[in-house]
Amino acid sequence: MLDELYKEIILDHYKSPRNRGKASKVDFHAHGVNPLCGDDIELTLTVDRDIIEEVKFDGHGCSISQASASILTETLVGLTLDQAHTKIEHVKSLFKGNDIVTEDLGDIEALQGVRKFPVRIKCATLAWNALQLSLQNSATGQSTAYSDE
Repeated sequence: MLDELYKEIILDHYKSPRNRGKASKVDFHAHGVNPLCGDDIELTLTVDRDIIEEVKFDGHGCSISQASASILTETLVGLTLDQAHTKIEHVKSLFKGNDIVTEDLGDIEALQGVRKFPVRIKCATLAWNALQLSLQNSATGQSTAYSDE
């Protein structure tokens, strides 16, 4: 029953993605590609005084990558950049099967089934890894493109 609910959440985010498009003011840009399955995600964020005000995504790929990006856009709005870093680590930990995450992750928990399929973990983490790289590299001016090969 729980698996069915999770499947419905993933399909809902895939069929009706939230926050598709480009942020009104782009303070952060992240691009992630998974060449093994063709997933391609672009994220744009608007940040004001260290608070994430808007997150949008565009791209194409499998239902897992698209649902995960859609969930990311809803999850990070209102967080500080430090809180976003922490949330990204918790999400990646969940996908890897580490049970140290004690907070409620909302719709993200629907994606935890990917742990059973290691190749699908890359699909689920693509947007999160790309954004993490962008946030880390923004201060150094390094590339924000992420490729999960």
